[in-house]
Order: sequence, then C-alpha cells, then structure tokens
Amino acid sequence: MEAQHWDVIIKANDKKTKADWKGLKKCKDLILLWVRRNFVSRYKQTVLGPAWAIIQPFFTTVVFSLIFGKIAGLGAEGVPNFIFYLSGLVIWTLFANCLTQNASTFVANAGIMGKVYFPRLVMPIATAISQFITFGIQFAFMLCFLVFFVVTGSNVHPNLYILMLPLLLTQTAVLGTGLGIIISSLTTKYRDLTMAVGFFVSLWQYASPIAYDMFSRRSLFEKHPVYYVYMLNPVTPIINVFRFAFIGTGEIDWLYYGISVVTTVLVAVIGVRMFSKVERTFMDTV
Repeated sequence: MEAQHWDVIIKANDKKTKADWKGLKKCKDLILLWVRRNFVSRYKQTVLGPAWAIIQPFFTTVVFSLIFGKIAGLGAEGVPNFIFYLSGLVIWTLFANCLTQNASTFVANAGIMGKVYFPRLVMPIATAISQFITFGIQFAFMLCFLVFFVVTGSNVHPNLYILMLPLLLTQTAVLGTGLGIIISSLTTKYRDLTMAVGFFVSLWQYASPIAYDMFSRRSLFEKHPVYYVYMLNPVTPIINVFRFAFIGTGEIDWLYYGISVVTTVLVAVIGVRMFSKVERTFMDTV
C-alpha cells in the first residue's frame, strides 16, 4: 500500500507545557478570520458602530479633564489637560482590552474548542490583534488633537522617541495578553476571577499615572517607599514613555522601563506555559 501523507497529525505532547508553534504558523488565515469575527461581532447591531471606539475615550477624557485636571488640579503643569489624559487613556485602553478580552478565552470559547481541533493560542493572538484595530482608530483621533495643539502653539513637544511606538505597542499587547491568558487558565477552575477581573483592571487604572501627573508631584512620591512599588507597576513606565514621546511631558526612567520589559517577557512565558498546560484538560473542568 502506498504511504499515506497527512496534512495535520494530532498527537499528545510529551511536554505538558509545550505550545503548538508549528501548527500556529499554518493557521494564519484562521487568525485573520478570528480577528474579523472579533471586530465585527463587537460592533454588530450597533447604530454608531466603530465610532464607539472614539466616543468612549472622548467622554472619559472630558470627565478626567474636568474632575482631575480642573477641580483636583492633578494634570500636568503647562500641558493641555485634554491631550494629557487622552494620551494616557489611548495606550491604557489597548492594555486593558487585551487583558479583559483574553481573560475569558477558555470559558467563552468552550463550545468551539469541544468540536474541532486547532492551536488554541490562535484565540488570544487574534484577540490581541483585533485590539490594534480599535487602538488605530483611537490613536488617529489622538493625533488630530495633537496636531491641533502643536499648531496653536501649546506646550506640546513630540520628539524622536515616537520611533519607540512599535516597541511600546508590542510590549503593551504582550503584557495584557499574557496576564489575560494567565487569568483565563485559572478561571477554568476558579470562576470568581471572571467576576473580579473588571474590578481589578479598574483599580489598576488608578494605580497607574493616567488620571494624574506623577512627575509634577514627584517629591511627594519619593518621600514614601510606595514610590518604588508604584514604579514597579509594569504599565507605569510604558505610559510615561508614550506621553514623553508624543507630548514631551514627564521623563523616562530607563531602569524601571527595563524592569517593565523583563516583567512583560516573564508574564508572557508564564502565560503561554499555563495556557498550554490547561488546554490539555480544560474540557473536563469547564
């Protein structure tokens, strides 16, 4: 008999935490289809559609500018409050969406996973890529206001650190996705995490320099040991670099940014290992 040649061979891995990277490379079309599905389903049957990607950060920025900027006086000194808060919210939204959307990967897609085989990492990767579409809309919105403030002579100074944007976006997406799949792996047994993730992300937002400028009050931070804990928040250096690059406010602390990069890599490695381990038995627990 002639030897049979199969396109796909499904077999058990000897290593329980080994990801199916080879299979993942063959699923580019599936990833693109999943990206389209995620984006379309999010705005399907909505009147405004993708315009919600602009409406949400716009009104949040207005509220932050009024409450934290005008009333509380926590904005950056000499920088228009609107562009200061909008720049922080845009990069934060990418991180938060990657985390929250991936936190329910196993539970939300259990029906599909139980019917057909495909590399399970397709789902978190596609989810992260689909968030870049939303980010692109919000980023273009931010650039419009950035150009306006530059033209009108406001104290906004974009600089060459803008070239770090691809690195910042990659790190933000990897960090959010890594944390998301860690939570998703744990929710197969502990469903409480599904309820807590939204609350956790909301608290994390206020533990990051989005609603206030930490550099205009740096002396207050440095007088307390909590400053170092605050800077160890891996999102803090990302936001600081992003704002410094586009509006020229604050400064870049390369030591803590390096720690943030290392943290991101560790989170991604741990997340992939946990995800690969759980996917073998999750149908028995979901």
